[in-house]
Amino acid sequence: MTARSLIRLAISAAVFALFLVHSARWLPWRLLDVIEDFTYDARVLLTLPGTGDPRVVIVDLDERSLAAEGWPWPRTKFATLVDQLFDRYRIRTLGFDIVFAEPDDQALRLWARLSGEEFAAVPEVTARADEIRRELDHDARFAQALQGRAVVMGYFFRPTVPADEDRAKGAICAPLIDAQAARLYDVDFVEAQGYGGNVAQLQQAAAGCGFFDNPIAALDDGVFRRVPLVQRYDGAIYPSLALAIVAMALGNPPIELEFEPPEIRTSLHLERVRIGPLSAPVDEYVAAYVPYRGDNRTFTYVSAVDVLRGEVERPERLRDAIVLMGATAAGLLDLRSTPVNKVFSGVEVHANLVSGMLDGRIRQKAPYYSGIETVMHLLIAIALAWAFARLSAAASAALGFGLIAGIVGLAFALWSGADFIMPLGVPVTFTLSLFMAHLLYGYFVESRGKREISKLFGQYVPPEVVAELAEHPEAVSMAGESREMTVLFSDVRGFTSISESLDARAVAELMNRFLTQQTGVIQRHRGTIDKYMGDAIMAFWGAPLPDGEHALHALQAGLDMIRSVRELDAEFDARGWPRLQIGVGINSGRMSVGNMGSEFRMAYTVMGDAVNLGSRLEGLTKEYGAPIVCSEATRSAAPADWSFRELDLVRVKGKQEPVAIYEPMGPKDGLDPALRQDLARHRGALKLYRAQRWDEAELEFFNLSQSGRPHRIYELFIERIMYLREHPPGADWDGAFTFTHK
Repeated sequence: MTARSLIRLAISAAVFALFLVHSARWLPWRLLDVIEDFTYDARVLLTLPGTGDPRVVIVDLDERSLAAEGWPWPRTKFATLVDQLFDRYRIRTLGFDIVFAEPDDQALRLWARLSGEEFAAVPEVTARADEIRRELDHDARFAQALQGRAVVMGYFFRPTVPADEDRAKGAICAPLIDAQAARLYDVDFVEAQGYGGNVAQLQQAAAGCGFFDNPIAALDDGVFRRVPLVQRYDGAIYPSLALAIVAMALGNPPIELEFEPPEIRTSLHLERVRIGPLSAPVDEYVAAYVPYRGDNRTFTYVSAVDVLRGEVERPERLRDAIVLMGATAAGLLDLRSTPVNKVFSGVEVHANLVSGMLDGRIRQKAPYYSGIETVMHLLIAIALAWAFARLSAAASAALGFGLIAGIVGLAFALWSGADFIMPLGVPVTFTLSLFMAHLLYGYFVESRGKREISKLFGQYVPPEVVAELAEHPEAVSMAGESREMTVLFSDVRGFTSISESLDARAVAELMNRFLTQQTGVIQRHRGTIDKYMGDAIMAFWGAPLPDGEHALHALQAGLDMIRSVRELDAEFDARGWPRLQIGVGINSGRMSVGNMGSEFRMAYTVMGDAVNLGSRLEGLTKEYGAPIVCSEATRSAAPADWSFRELDLVRVKGKQEPVAIYEPMGPKDGLDPALRQDLARHRGALKLYRAQRWDEAELEFFNLSQSGRPHRIYELFIERIMYLREHPPGADWDGAFTFTHK
């Protein structure tokens, strides 16, 4: 890793951080949203099929219909239109992109006044009063036409409602998911505060309903790129008009939200809305991107007056069709801004969505879209940092433009081949911005020297190792590599209580003093400090320079850490600080080591299963009352003249295979003979325990506990034996104890 590489990484990290603020939506940049929307619209326009869908027909309240029949139409005309569509033209389903919010009762009210005054004494009129009343009840006539037919009524939700207005006006149908069931979903549903529904008599007669508003467009830039398939109101979930129409056309199969994995019902894991055999990919707001087939009026339009009068040309177009009724007449015009046209019929937006759900053409913008964008930026940042650090300016420029071409090509390939919406505008802008940043900064790049080596590794490794690295910088590899190493974790016991008993300044001084001492111990044994995690220390041996005795050096450091912490007791007592107790976990094995992290921050660290096991072993020191716990791998890598107390055979959390754990005691020739005898007796007691010879094992552990050299391990096994005697583990028991916590 050279100074040139570090500077390039820093440039990439800075630009990456700026764009991450946008990608994570912490502080969205409007300009980047405009660019991304532009590239989305371009993909839509460049891949339009340009053909309609014969399964979906629009009945249009157009200028000709209003000129021929006037406006407003009484509900009786709508009733006739419904009868014509179902009885004469044999359509499959009808959806109204219209709301019938007010009752059509003007004729009834007039009749009520006249029948009580002018016609009260006219026998001919009073005899036909009920018949006349029925003929003038336009809503009843319309409701009769709706009854028993596959009709979906439209209504609208309101994102906000003024305090002086009613939240609910009119009627809507039952929710798709009731409020109680909806509590099971941790999804960012679009929230409604009120609604404008239909006359209750009409809604009750219809088979279903769906909202036709799109509050998400207002959150974006007003363009109808996506439409919510559901909204939440009063805790319950309601379907959109297009979703309700498709379900009605399919015979009302169950509508379900699908997650991957199914048991995690959050926006991040939401994948699609399933309608029987069909499914529609959705984003985190349960919104679907409208799969436009073409410009305005790509679908078949039939004038409402022609349907009303039974004069539809080519009536076969309506047979078994899904019909949406909307308005394009002046004064009734329901216009929307879309990627294909800034003046687009609102009812045709629903038609495109219905068609897309029927043939599975809806493209997916995954809920983890921001994550995809961030990963793309990370990979681009790494690639350009590498290129500018190692290649010529011309070659770096070629790579940059190649990346842009690759991003564009991949975005269109996924768009057309997989119906997947990949970030395009923002990654291209990121690549150009990063390219310019590297290009402009290229004049200031300097070579890496010994001072940079010292600065980079001075906080990690002992001074003598830094000196070796400075003398041989070519031996340093910041790239990830796999090595046989040893990792050590240490932790202060009861640190939460300690920190609560001292003020913030005292805690900081205590930890600085403790960590300084412990770091010195580790570095004396050629260890590399990985990181400080509050009161915990992580260190490793075997990198950045190889160490053939990494296990021995880690064990020596661990024992020295336990001993040296006692050297602080007098000082801590004098300052009124509590004495510290620490636990140390050590493991050896193959680990990945190198400069790892993100564009925000890189760290020279180790990763892998062997590292995780080392952390788990540190946590077991509390369970077994041992200041240090190491693994079988570390014991095997230690010199043959070292002595260990076998503690147990355990399955730590996250592992299936049992691991033998030990307490290192130090070189054998330095042990007290009585202690060496205890270790031998302990090994024998373990054999009895694993052979399920409970009485003999219990007696031996008890005798050990009374030997004058007590240990928590003896009490632990006595407690286990008492339990296992009552709950035999079976003949196939391997003697391992399973831990379910870290």
